[in-house]
Amino acid sequence: MYDFIFKSFREMTPEDYHQVGFKSGLEIHQQLLTEKKLFCRCPAGHYSKDFDAEILRHMRPTLSEMGVYDGTALMEFKTKKDIIYLINRNTVCTYEMDDTPPFLMNDDALDIALGIGMLFNCNIVDELHIARKQYLDGSIPTGFQRTAIYALDGWIPYKDKKVKIVQMSIEEDSCREVSDIGHQRYYKTDRLGMPLIETVTEPAMKTPFEVAEVAWILSNTVRSTHKVRRGIGAAREDVNVSVKDGTRIEIKGVPKISLIPLLTYNEAMRQWNLLRLKEELKKRGIIEETFKAESFDITKIVRKPSYAPLRNAVEKGYRIKSVVLKGFAGLLRWQTQTDTYFSKEISDRVRVIACLTSIPNIIHSDSKGDNIPSADWTAVKKISNASENDSVVIVWGSEEDSNTAVKEIIIRAREAAIGVPSETRQAISDGTNGFERILPGADRMYPDTDLPPMRIVQDRLNKIKTWIPEQFWVRQLWYKELGIPEDIIPELCISRYALLFKKAVKDWNVNPTSVAVFLIQYPKRLKKKGSNISILNEDIFSYLLKSCSEGKIPRDAVLSIMKNIIESGQFTEDIIPTPANEKEINEVISKSLEQIKNTSLIDESNKEILLMGIIMNKLRGRVSAVTIAGMVGFRNKRIGNVG
Repeated sequence: MYDFIFKSFREMTPEDYHQVGFKSGLEIHQQLLTEKKLFCRCPAGHYSKDFDAEILRHMRPTLSEMGVYDGTALMEFKTKKDIIYLINRNTVCTYEMDDTPPFLMNDDALDIALGIGMLFNCNIVDELHIARKQYLDGSIPTGFQRTAIYALDGWIPYKDKKVKIVQMSIEEDSCREVSDIGHQRYYKTDRLGMPLIETVTEPAMKTPFEVAEVAWILSNTVRSTHKVRRGIGAAREDVNVSVKDGTRIEIKGVPKISLIPLLTYNEAMRQWNLLRLKEELKKRGIIEETFKAESFDITKIVRKPSYAPLRNAVEKGYRIKSVVLKGFAGLLRWQTQTDTYFSKEISDRVRVIACLTSIPNIIHSDSKGDNIPSADWTAVKKISNASENDSVVIVWGSEEDSNTAVKEIIIRAREAAIGVPSETRQAISDGTNGFERILPGADRMYPDTDLPPMRIVQDRLNKIKTWIPEQFWVRQLWYKELGIPEDIIPELCISRYALLFKKAVKDWNVNPTSVAVFLIQYPKRLKKKGSNISILNEDIFSYLLKSCSEGKIPRDAVLSIMKNIIESGQFTEDIIPTPANEKEINEVISKSLEQIKNTSLIDESNKEILLMGIIMNKLRGRVSAVTIAGMVGFRNKRIGNVG
């Protein structure tokens, strides 16, 4: 049934992904550029390495309105974490610590969110209802995030189809995790409460590269507003992936879009290989109902281990335990992702839930690496009643942690007989992913009783329409029709000078490619040479472009004029050179002809190029090269005579 074997990342084809039923969607989180946070009046975007206080909290799950607990909340409760918040008094108030009620939602943030919703062709809701979304990992001190759906049923164009935007939400950002070791997790709170939007697409992407391409469209569209934050952590992608007979897996915290193809490839491979593992277990007679496992305390058996992690465990007085997985022989070496095996699925659960964070945290009898001598394995297998058909996992830790670890090893092994468990997984920099938590369900959401509903009136939407830009893809299409170089188009589409480009082309009749080069490439070229381009602004660009259209300055003088403006530190009209008249040009040409009179060249045809260079050095910025080329070309016969 699952005969297909995943090829390498580079070898996989769209047909291969179709065969395994690859399907993916996106959840993109983007911080909004506002002065204040979403539900209080603390400053947004102020980061600090310093803190004035620490707050310790323990998170506990609460019943939903339907009288049930969310699975993720229960899992987090098992970890028994001390959550420690590092507080800076300049960026956090009593609201974030859940000691005072929220303010009304930040109007600026809501306007930006609504504008982006309209860019994505969404239907804006008539009334905004604030909900609470439970978070027990400690990333939000209150244990919940305030969030509100404000837009539905939008779309963006992609290739020959439309990708549906299922919904958009405005919410408060979470804390920044500093460290997570053992039973202590530290957070910085400076990011907490900043306005954030979440954009959710349908799972319409059928290959890993399509996922990244759609992510770029979404990213560039919001960036074109210039009302969102930039920099590390300002935008974070979560990717949902599934294959045929698999389940939706959410990969959290993708650090950059370019990593999405490899991450989604590995997750599709993982799910497919877990389905193949389920099939293999079935062949061995192991299904959920027949699955068997036993655990044993082997602390007294492993008294003087040579394996360093076990030796350290003995020295610390930890308990050492074994888990026998009946009929699993060899399956802990079953490949899941690239250079990753089923044993890591178990190790991740032990790391996250039992808080045994020192790696390695398990060893197993299927391992081909060095850990404990074969004689010790024989003794462990004997006391554990393990046969040749079984796998044995050894884990160590405190009494409580090792007991939790044993339970999680058995739970995860049993899930192998079921297929692909619903999980939220963490993106790893090598393109693989690891277990983070159980996938949350609808039970984590419930209405907020501190804030009233908000009406979204048409007058408000009309005002927002006055500042939202043209849609990214509309600009892109027009620029292609104008013949703008391909490498300039993406940056021009999101440039703050896109409206100036349009005015220069349509109203001032400046060559489109020249305008694009002036606005995008010239500043980059100057910055690359170490120039501080911050002085260049829309007024300066506007003056230069209009002057070009009126013939006051030649187009090929713009770069040198920009350089002069930067060097002088200010812009005045005196910096613009006076155009050379015909008499001056003729005098310079005559003197230049005289200058090269006695110059001998191997290739006499190069004299015209030499002459052009001499003339332009004397007249650069005052006359265009095209004009000089025409006049020098007219004198070709004179140049030959001079030679």
